[in-house]
Order: sequence, then C-alpha cells, then structure tokens
Amino acid sequence: MADKITKIEIITRPRKFEELKEALNNIGVMGMTVTHVLGCGIQKGMPQNYRGISYTTELLPKIKVETVICDVPVELVVDTAKRVLRTGEIGDGKIFIYDVSNVIRIRNGDEGKVALNNQE
Repeated sequence: MADKITKIEIITRPRKFEELKEALNNIGVMGMTVTHVLGCGIQKGMPQNYRGISYTTELLPKIKVETVICDVPVELVVDTAKRVLRTGEIGDGKIFIYDVSNVIRIRNGDEGKVALNNQE
C-alpha cells in the first residue's frame, strides 16, 4: 500500500458542525462519521443555574467528526477546520491526526486507497 492514509478526528461545538461539514465537502472530503459526545477540557464545564442554585455541568455537549483521507492533503483539512472553528475562546475544540495502516471494505474485500473510494 503506497498511498498514505490518515484519520483526522475533530471535536468541537455542535453549533459549528454544519459550517464545518460544508467547508470539508468543498475541499473534497466526502466521507465522515459524526458522533454526539460529551466532554470537558480546560473549562471544566460551564456554570448553570437551576431554580436559583448554581451548579457546574461537568461534561459539555460536543460533536466529533471523523474522516479518513488519502487524496486530500492533511494540512488542507486541518487549516480548513481551524479557519471554520476558531473563535479564540476556550472550547473551540481539538484536532487529532492518526496514521492508518490499512482500510478494508467489508462488502468486497477491497483494501487501501481503493476501499476509501466511493465509486463502484
């Protein structure tokens, strides 16, 4: 398998998802898995009030977008995500980049770059 395959995982605010999805589609990212997740980082949750009593939500709702790419440059995906998601405030999210050793399409056994291609 000669072509480098990379998985990019982006965790961010739910309200930014549609803008991110459109921007990624515009640069050629076609496949993605999206999961609603809960998490906290530096902010350790957000203070809330319920019937006059203050409490802290430990885990905040986030969206996790996972995509595996081969033809689209990793730097382009990362730069696009940063441009769309950056507000300069705590909670903008994180981007994780992983090397993928192989991809196998279960339906027909295709492997590597061919398995990522959505064409028949």
